[in-house]
Amino acid sequence: MSDRLSSLPVAIFPIRTWPDPVLRSPAALVTEIDGDIERLVNDMIETMYDAPGVGLAAPQIGVSLRVVVFDAGDGPFHLINPEIVETSGSWTFDEGCLSVPERFWPIKRAGFARARGLDLDGNTIEFAGEELLGRVLQHETDHIEGALLLSRLGRRIRKQALKEMREEAMGLRSEQ
Repeated sequence: MSDRLSSLPVAIFPIRTWPDPVLRSPAALVTEIDGDIERLVNDMIETMYDAPGVGLAAPQIGVSLRVVVFDAGDGPFHLINPEIVETSGSWTFDEGCLSVPERFWPIKRAGFARARGLDLDGNTIEFAGEELLGRVLQHETDHIEGALLLSRLGRRIRKQALKEMREEAMGLRSEQ
């Protein structure tokens, strides 16, 4: 983490979970990178580590902005207004999500992904990677588009997962 980020006071936010509506709506573009965005990035990094997770998108803490943070082993890093600009290959892996806690499904995604966005100085930056990093970039970008990993499940599995999660939310079944 840069000295600039690590010197800011931090707040750890609760993670929003399914069925929170903020998770299902596309996030707004960041139009000005200022101290508020810098604090948001810093708070998101601390929240991600506290969860613990390898990535976090702003909607997951209730902020509908296109900001993501991630650490697939050599971070933390951030992207403002990220977009996936290249993918290739295929990789199926048991994937989970902080917003759908303690659940994992085999999700097929591109095996390689390249994402482009802005840093805190407004410079264009890119991150690219295979397997875990590529998956994290795709997963967090899904969040800012208003999609959860549930949308990547086949119809039958998604229907069963949603039924189980509704029953748990109503206290009709214990968590897995």
